Parts: sequence; C-alpha cells; structure tokens
Amino acid sequence: MPGIHETQRLPYSAEQMFDLVADVGRYQEFLPWVVATRVKSDTDTEMVADMLVGFKALREKFTSRVEKVHPREIKVHYVDGPMKDLHNHWIFHPVDSHSCDIEFDVRFSFRNALFEKLAGQYFDKAFRKMVAAFETRAHELYGEPV
Repeated sequence: MPGIHETQRLPYSAEQMFDLVADVGRYQEFLPWVVATRVKSDTDTEMVADMLVGFKALREKFTSRVEKVHPREIKVHYVDGPMKDLHNHWIFHPVDSHSCDIEFDVRFSFRNALFEKLAGQYFDKAFRKMVAAFETRAHELYGEPV
C-alpha cells in the first residue's frame, strides 16, 4: 500500500496546527485538488465529512470519519468512495509555546491497480504541494512565525 510518513517542525503551536487541520470544512479554500467539502456531523471528538477532489475533468467524492483528540492527534478513517482503503494520522508534538513537530502518516490503496500505480508515481509531489498549502494557510491565519 503506497504511503508516506514524515515529521516536520513548524513555527506554530500544536493547538494552532491541530485547529487548522481539524477545520475540514475550509479545505477547499486552500488545499489543491479539493473542490468542495461537506461536514455531515461534528463534535469535539469526532467528525464525518465528505470531500470532493478533482483534477481537470476528473472528480471523486469520498467520506471519512475523523477522530479528534484536541490538541494532540487526528485520525482519519476512510468510510466510502473510490478507494479501497485510506488511513491518515496526524500527531502534534509541542516543542514550546510557539512551535511543534507534526508527525504525519498516510496509507492508501485503490480498487483499480492502474490508479494505484499512477498515484504512487505522483504521490510524493502531490504530498509536498499539500504540505506547502497547510504551511501557507498557517501563515495566513496566524501571521509571521515568532
């Protein structure tokens, strides 16, 4: 199953980054390929949301259940859509009051072997673009790093 595991230090607090990642309803405002989101239910500990992703004429919708442990951890569980499986795990490690290490792990598999092969070839580049989008969004929301 293709995937990636990475840890990155950012100059924002763990709580700030948790809040940014947990705000799925705003993903279409800043994440590449996210066309629309719909939060179906949301509590302090769990969210169910649909996400429509697209590239050119291709559009796919998937549903996820998101477990939230504020401000430390977010786990995304795949519920329904075009994939066979998708797991996404964020852990926010405070370094000090103004920075944190974000540990990110994503694993996925497609029902279609050809899609999985293609996704595996482009996944690293797409992942880097998404990481940059989260960093840019943090800068927009929270200002210059301290």
